[in-house]
Amino acid sequence: MLLFMVDYIVVGCGLAGMAFAETLAKHNKTFVVIDGEKRSSSLIAGGMYNPVVLKRFTDVWRIKEQLLIAEEFYPALEDKLGVSCWYPMPLLRRLASIEEQNNWFHASDKPNLVEFLNNELSKEKVNGVDAPFGYGEVFSTGYLDTNDLIPAYRKYLANKNSYRLEEFDYEALSYNEDGVDYKDITAKNIVFAEGFGLLKNPFFEGLPLDGTKGELLLIRIPGLKINAMLKAGVFLIPIGHEMFKLGATYNWEDKTDRPTLEGKEELIEGLKSFMHLDFEIVEHIAGVRPTVKDRRPLLGRSMVSDRIFVLNGLGTRGVLLAPYLAEKLFEFIEENKELEDNLSIHRYKKFKIKK
Repeated sequence: MLLFMVDYIVVGCGLAGMAFAETLAKHNKTFVVIDGEKRSSSLIAGGMYNPVVLKRFTDVWRIKEQLLIAEEFYPALEDKLGVSCWYPMPLLRRLASIEEQNNWFHASDKPNLVEFLNNELSKEKVNGVDAPFGYGEVFSTGYLDTNDLIPAYRKYLANKNSYRLEEFDYEALSYNEDGVDYKDITAKNIVFAEGFGLLKNPFFEGLPLDGTKGELLLIRIPGLKINAMLKAGVFLIPIGHEMFKLGATYNWEDKTDRPTLEGKEELIEGLKSFMHLDFEIVEHIAGVRPTVKDRRPLLGRSMVSDRIFVLNGLGTRGVLLAPYLAEKLFEFIEENKELEDNLSIHRYKKFKIKK
């Protein structure tokens, strides 16, 4: 049988797999992406990105580095694929009380937040929206339309003979000190970026991936004219033609992709708590985010083989994390740069490497 020889096999083509594949391409590495196109939380995500944890008014870990990479990475992908997917857009945080106003002013004076939070409140009147205490504006925000980006990227790879639509068969993978073999493919390394599917992966058994189900509504709201994303418990993202994304729920028990009545009602109740316009539900979707209890990603090398790696656990901030972490993992593999302790899977006892 004729072998297909590449530098890397990448398993999964959500945000993590796509970002790692693009990082490989940037460094002139050859690769094949294997993807079952199932359970990708990237495709059902709202795609919103922002540099601040708005519940506690704190900055996001390594956020300036993440933004710097993402703001180059996604526009370059748009040009490469001929699609529009990266939409910088203001984010307004609806303030619900005098106390929240005070908290906002306090946060906007913090040195690590001053460039991301407007220290003057917005009193903009939006038809149909109840906001008597105004809004706080967040800078360096927007959303990524994964529904346009990921299918376009899969098609691009397929045209280059670098994409295979199939469920990965773990039993078909063999490995030695020089590389890995999978069916008719031989590669130097393999990277698993399969999201919640990691729970079935025998090469990383015991990693504490704890999927969190999220549900999202696509809704039409005639008469709502707003050119910013709105965060008010739930989030509302304008995507044009009176259409909005409304999200998102968090369920730590249900690990299915099935939309639920409870999720829909929770989102509708959240919307009605501040908006008084009629709306129409166009679509209801759900998926399981690959989350970790310590809210840090999962990067590193398998204890089984030095040629098997993982890139996972991006959680709710995958838009900004994916390009940043792809670079970190590439440097770890190719340049022997150590991963930070709070990124590496070797922070866990079962995967601890003796020094």
